[in-house]
Amino acid sequence: MTAAERPAGWPDRKPRLLLVDDQPVQLQALYRTLAGDYQLFMATNGEQALQVALQQQPDLILLDVVMEGLDGFGVLQRLRAQAQTPAIPVIFVTAHSDQDIESRCLEAGAVDFITKPINPAVVRARVRTHLTLKFQSDLLRSLAFVDGLTGVANRRRFDERLALEWARAQRHGHALSLLLVDVDHFKAYNDRYGHQAGDEALRRVAACLTEQMRRGTDLVARYGGEEFACLLPDTDSEQALALAQRIVEAVPLMAIPHSACPVAPVLTVSVGVATRRGPTQPGWSSAALLGLADAQLYEAKRLGRARACAAVLEA
Repeated sequence: MTAAERPAGWPDRKPRLLLVDDQPVQLQALYRTLAGDYQLFMATNGEQALQVALQQQPDLILLDVVMEGLDGFGVLQRLRAQAQTPAIPVIFVTAHSDQDIESRCLEAGAVDFITKPINPAVVRARVRTHLTLKFQSDLLRSLAFVDGLTGVANRRRFDERLALEWARAQRHGHALSLLLVDVDHFKAYNDRYGHQAGDEALRRVAACLTEQMRRGTDLVARYGGEEFACLLPDTDSEQALALAQRIVEAVPLMAIPHSACPVAPVLTVSVGVATRRGPTQPGWSSAALLGLADAQLYEAKRLGRARACAAVLEA
């Protein structure tokens, strides 16, 4: 499929499909029908399908209903229960064509129903339709999580990711760090230069923060007003503080004039850094990490601003 042939909203890459059937002949039929336009993964039982779905994050799953062991309904139920796979659309594929089975498939949460033996033209058309719906939904969802002024993630997206990363760090015992970044004396900046200049300054600070992130898993978000948050999974306290120092040094290098600032003649930022090293006390939540980062931001301001202060959330 060429770029010109892709429906609106489709990614530049080949969409990923997971084909699940315990009959090799049926898998081969689906493979021949869909090979070329898609990146295909295959599984021959329910447990394997769940494993591949978790690892590969397919855009769409074509799932056999009747399989030995964990059947299609069981697979779909567990996909919906896993934090990483609840939104993956599923098309059931089965030899049963009566209305009761079709109704049960749709009530279970499948987006469509295809009968065997498959009609290649029908399969291709339905796959294309549901991928288009999925990608357009993804696009709308992403727009709902973007800050309209700066283009980075908004507070809603940050809150969602923080909850997910906190749970993951708690489950695996990984480190998790958080930076709260505040533009120093921003009210004075707006008073001196006007809100239009203030908006442009925030856009440039957001771009600067994004440039400092080294991994795709790191998240920059506008936390509120002139404050930003940087969420850093699998990042220890030394790495987080080093990043905070780079941010403190990088923002003044943009040379955004700020004659109303008592700290420097250019725009600067203060950063609060908080890190959890591993499992925390029972009952603690991500609010504890936020609170610690906020306290360290306050300390950076108290010490004169244009600096970073850090602390570790002790178990």
